Amino acid sequence: MCGRFTLKTPAQDLATLFEGLSFSGLRPRYNICPTQMVSCVRNDLEGDRQLAALRWGLVPFWAKDLKMGARMINARSETVSEKPSFRAAFKKRRCLVLADGFYEWKKEGKQKQPYYISLVDHQPFTLAGLWESWTDKKSDETVETCTILTTTANESMQPLHDRMPVFLDEDKRDVWLDAEFQDKSHLESMLVPYAEGRLQAWPVDKMVNKPVNDLPACIEPIKRQSDLF
Repeated sequence: MCGRFTLKTPAQDLATLFEGLSFSGLRPRYNICPTQMVSCVRNDLEGDRQLAALRWGLVPFWAKDLKMGARMINARSETVSEKPSFRAAFKKRRCLVLADGFYEWKKEGKQKQPYYISLVDHQPFTLAGLWESWTDKKSDETVETCTILTTTANESMQPLHDRMPVFLDEDKRDVWLDAEFQDKSHLESMLVPYAEGRLQAWPVDKMVNKPVNDLPACIEPIKRQSDLF
């Protein structure tokens, strides 16, 4: 799964990843948690890319309240096209969640040790996501939410968890964002474990367990000699 992640890459570097989008005003985030706002890229009605701030934890349009979103931060890629909560978004509302690292917890005895995972080259990346628009019937307030797709872990990730987020490199992004593209088999074929050798991981302080801690210290290694891969 993917329950916490980071986006600390400077705005100018993010702009090179998505030409034409402005990332000014984004502050470095070291501990992004469920129900918080996250930075996503999606297509607008004209098919042009736009940057959107979405609440992490997808809330289907038919949900009674926002509380449902806390349980919907991830969607399993194997069933996402069929699950009532996700199938409409899978067809028409696909997005990319921006990140440059994420956390996972490894059980060590009776404790759970957090690890930070990033690309070997420390560059930002995009995760497959879905978004929805939900309207509160009482206040008429509209909230846009999102979820991150997961798949089976690659061999390197398996010691940490049996799931991992779905990475989408540049060659897959256009198709994923295109709401007119409806080839289910092709879309599902993109939702696979990330290639071996692209990721690195190291143990970090348990301060990351508390959402209030959104600091550079969250990603600092506590014992570099124990890097997982």
